[in-house]
Amino acid sequence: MSKTSLVVTSISAPNAALRQLAQGCRERGIAFYLVGDASSPAEFHLDGCEFFSISRQEEAGLRFAALCPKRHYARKNIGYLLAIRDGAGTIVETDDDNLPHPAFWNERSRKQNVATLRDAGWLNVYGYFTDDVVWPRGLPLDAVRRPVPAYETLSMESAVCPIQQGLADGNPDVDAIFRLLFPATVRFHPGRRVALGRATWCPFNSQNTAWWPDAYSLLYLPAYCSFRMTDIWRSLVAQRIAWSNGWMVLFHEATVWQDRNQHDLMRDFQDEIPGYLYNRRIAEALDALSLSPGAENIPDNLRLCYGELVRQSWLDARELPLLDVWLHDLSEIWTPPTRQNSAGAFAGKVGEKA
Repeated sequence: MSKTSLVVTSISAPNAALRQLAQGCRERGIAFYLVGDASSPAEFHLDGCEFFSISRQEEAGLRFAALCPKRHYARKNIGYLLAIRDGAGTIVETDDDNLPHPAFWNERSRKQNVATLRDAGWLNVYGYFTDDVVWPRGLPLDAVRRPVPAYETLSMESAVCPIQQGLADGNPDVDAIFRLLFPATVRFHPGRRVALGRATWCPFNSQNTAWWPDAYSLLYLPAYCSFRMTDIWRSLVAQRIAWSNGWMVLFHEATVWQDRNQHDLMRDFQDEIPGYLYNRRIAEALDALSLSPGAENIPDNLRLCYGELVRQSWLDARELPLLDVWLHDLSEIWTPPTRQNSAGAFAGKVGEKA
């Protein structure tokens, strides 16, 4: 595994963001997987981008492609599987309305010397990147104004971070309540990074996120929940399992500018209601689970976590068979790395050998 791959799902024709992403990938030798859906254009051509229509997805030899619901963001899972099958050494994901800053293409390192937090409960990590009142989508509303520990008091440590969330300037990934109340452009402070570890909960999204191979199993996006919750609930499961392996989730400066696609904000609000109501309870339920460390145990840990979400009726029971198909396809195309905590493993520049 040596190359970086970019994964996006979209129903758009080539637009400014997709063209810039394709150009950057073409110039750097990065494989760009664009996953379409039922509403995608019948014809799609963009130099530097490999487009996968529904029919092409279903011809790819993946059981998951035939079973994943259409017209759902979870079809992005197919792009992950295709990139992994082709030997991706790092997967970077974003969306079709994010324009890359130059820093988007900079070096990414799995191991970071960074300010860290543990045992902080729910944390509005955006508090380290702006003085404005703004919060990530999925953060419980009663945690929005909770003060964060002063950055200067945080412990600087060498942290293993196989999941890394970059922020987005402009119209970033916030919830509908924020957008309905504060329709302002957001610019985050540059040059700051924070890694969150054990029992420090903060949702992360799928809009500017990098994944290293030891965390590939955690890429799974649930399909039987709303569009606005799929990556948020994935992030809660991924954090819980990451802690069992001694990993931290890194949040870093904005490396994209989001020029957001048109949305019905009241529809977004409706789709976010399960998160407003249940995210605290989901975290509590996940925290109570007994998980086993080790890459070999991540599939069983995923089943335990998503099984709990189904048991509590936050997810539909159809999620578990679909998860099993994802794990089956993954096991057919990929062997998990064994050096989970090796200092230099899987580090490298985007598009270059690790």
